[in-house]
Amino acid sequence: MLPKAKLWLGLVVAALMTLSTNLQAAWELNMTQGVTQISRDTYDLHMQILWWCVAIGVVVFGVMLWSIINHRKSKGAVAASFHESTKVEILWTVIPFIILILMAIPATRVLTEAYDSSESDLDIQVTGYQWRWEYRYLREDANEEEVAFYSILSTPRDQINNDLPKEEHYLLEVDKPLVIPVNKKVRFLVTSNDVIHAWWMPAFAVKKDAIPGFINEAWTIVEEPGIYRGQCAELCGLDHGFMPIVVHAVPQDEYDAWYAGQQQAAAATRAAANNVVTLSAALEQGEEIYNRICIACHQANGTGLPPAFPALAGSAVANGDVEANIRLVINGVPGTAMAAYGRQLNTVELSAIITYIRNSFGNSTGDLVQPADVNTILQEAQ
Repeated sequence: MLPKAKLWLGLVVAALMTLSTNLQAAWELNMTQGVTQISRDTYDLHMQILWWCVAIGVVVFGVMLWSIINHRKSKGAVAASFHESTKVEILWTVIPFIILILMAIPATRVLTEAYDSSESDLDIQVTGYQWRWEYRYLREDANEEEVAFYSILSTPRDQINNDLPKEEHYLLEVDKPLVIPVNKKVRFLVTSNDVIHAWWMPAFAVKKDAIPGFINEAWTIVEEPGIYRGQCAELCGLDHGFMPIVVHAVPQDEYDAWYAGQQQAAAATRAAANNVVTLSAALEQGEEIYNRICIACHQANGTGLPPAFPALAGSAVANGDVEANIRLVINGVPGTAMAAYGRQLNTVELSAIITYIRNSFGNSTGDLVQPADVNTILQEAQ
């Protein structure tokens, strides 16, 4: 071999070795077994059917290969001449039918188990929004403080713009994870508030479409504490790929403490609706909220991405009637990417973000929106 050819061969081999090392995860060809009994049952069913199909393929293609080799023209084989064979037609109808029945027996058992969401210990309503998830823990006692929150991609614009290092959980971190207890049957009631989403948690073998106006049920029993990650698995529009799911499965005592803390925080937030906030406090909180949920569309400098995402800097809304501004943020703009934040943010957060956008990006209205101002408009809509 010529020296130049050897050099090129060496470079190709080195490149292939590097690519193989960097893309090692891409060679995973099979399903994961998951961390729940139903996910393991699903995996076992998958492997069972797979090997049945392999055996059928070996038999069918083996017979074909044997027939081709032993009935080739060079050996003097002469093709038979016939029109039909009742026995063969019966065989190739009955045998596949029997095979399908044998496959249906274990498949029916697993599917029946997967769809049995009865006798749950905890019910959680999962609602998809563009592009975040709302988790609402359903209460048995109406007088009990409700726990509900939104979970969104943490540091969204930094991750979307590749301004952060691509670590192990790149684009799979959220600001508020879903928390559930281990060894308890948790039922998920999955729906959507705008377009079709899909709540997909591979480790639980759960994937349910979130459809506006419909509620789909799923369930899980996680046996071991841990952090589990998933994503929206339905193309739901721009930024669809930035809608991760993170679930923390924790021991019961840790879950009880977390839930009690969430109830206390909810009660404190509700009580704060009557508080009077200062301009500096509102601007500080409003900036934090803007960088968490608004920056992805309206940009860090408020210039937006017209025409889909209009600019806030110098906009007629941010510099116009304050009540109209409050109503727009609460109700959104139907038919556009502007979501309704009346349920997604509490009254204190709404007053802070509206105050911030009216006094930032070159806007200088000097308006200070109080939680009571927002609460008045929210009560009118109820």
